Amino acid sequence: MAIESNMLPLGTPAPPFELRDVVSGKTYNLDSFTGKSALLIMFICRHCPYVVHVEDQLAKIGRDYRDTGLGILAISSNDTERYPDDAPPKLKEMAERLSFTFPFCFDETQDVAKAYRAACTPDFYLFDGARQLAYRGQLDDSRPGNNKPVTGRDLRAAIDAVLTDAPIDRTQHPSIGCSIKWKQD
Repeated sequence: MAIESNMLPLGTPAPPFELRDVVSGKTYNLDSFTGKSALLIMFICRHCPYVVHVEDQLAKIGRDYRDTGLGILAISSNDTERYPDDAPPKLKEMAERLSFTFPFCFDETQDVAKAYRAACTPDFYLFDGARQLAYRGQLDDSRPGNNKPVTGRDLRAAIDAVLTDAPIDRTQHPSIGCSIKWKQD
């Protein structure tokens, strides 16, 4: 079932995290992106049809902004007991298949997703150099089956604005995707 992102208030400070990349094994936290003038946090997974629909564009964003002031981190927080396709070895396969140029981390405890109030995959959070939330919302208005091209228009416009210190359009539309698969208590 598709749900919308929570639209965390603009200006919210980036919550801290410490997660391991499923490809390199390196640990990442906010300090890993010191010196970057923007930080994009993407909550994604391997099995969601909404993520599959945009995965090539996510990889392209990584390539297009690789040599800029943008740091990028992808995170999967799904319960792997019920959704084994989202387990770290499968995430690693996805990252390698798509040639991700950014770390892809697994949030085993789901604490990071909770701190960011992530609701769906994909869910995007763009922070400025002070790590204040500047954009949250959709990649673009393409959805599986709506025949609109996947361009990344909305997210790219926000990234470009943050990187050039230009004003960001405060009219932002929620991302839509599969709910994060929370662990059963």
